[in-house]
Amino acid sequence: MAMHSAHGAFRELLRRRQPLVGTLLSLPSPEIAEICADAGFDWLFIDMEHGLLDIVTAQRMVQAVGHRCACILRVPANEPNWICKALDTAAAGLIFPHVNSGVDAAAAARAAKYPPQGTRSIGIARAQGYGTLIQECIDGANHDTVLIAQAEHIEAARHIDEIIAEPGIDAVFVGPFDLSASLNKPGNITDPEVQQAINRIRDACAEKATPCGIIVRDAEGARQALAEGYSLVCVATDTLLLADAVRQVIRGIR
Repeated sequence: MAMHSAHGAFRELLRRRQPLVGTLLSLPSPEIAEICADAGFDWLFIDMEHGLLDIVTAQRMVQAVGHRCACILRVPANEPNWICKALDTAAAGLIFPHVNSGVDAAAAARAAKYPPQGTRSIGIARAQGYGTLIQECIDGANHDTVLIAQAEHIEAARHIDEIIAEPGIDAVFVGPFDLSASLNKPGNITDPEVQQAINRIRDACAEKATPCGIIVRDAEGARQALAEGYSLVCVATDTLLLADAVRQVIRGIR
């Protein structure tokens, strides 16, 4: 199945810790997803937790992108129904928010995998070729689908070794802002205590050769993150990129 072979290729690049650069999409627009894929991003972080996206729009965005780059959906919550629906769009993988322990990581991975490795329900949706490729999906999904635990709380930093040890999790993605908030320093991601927690996550991943990702503000931040050992880097968001571009035009005119 071409869809799963493409997903498997992305998962292999991820697991080898190749540099993979994407951006976060929060606006319900297949056109923006298409533009970003055409621009050359390796992956797109499609945000159903904070973005204005329902499952219909998320699938339309995945369809618009096609095989040009990998679409990774962040589910609104680590609940089996959301995980199942998100995977049925035929996205390349999922980001699980607020994974604070090995128990959280195991539960999320279990919900995302078909038996015997997990408990994912067998649907008849886009991922299954609308019913024409059910067995192919079942045979390939557990191996090819990328599953990423988001570490965005001080508890995640404290339990990072447990999270990494969960075999169903392919990578860890740092959420600096919520992590700062969990330390009662919301938004102050340069604070030494916040940086210490972030570095603990990054270093634990490096020690176990687990891919680690982070969100950054701009291209300079992305270069720095890659130099520091992050391999899955998300640069800004659709709204930030648009705001920057518009302001640059206005400044250029005035």
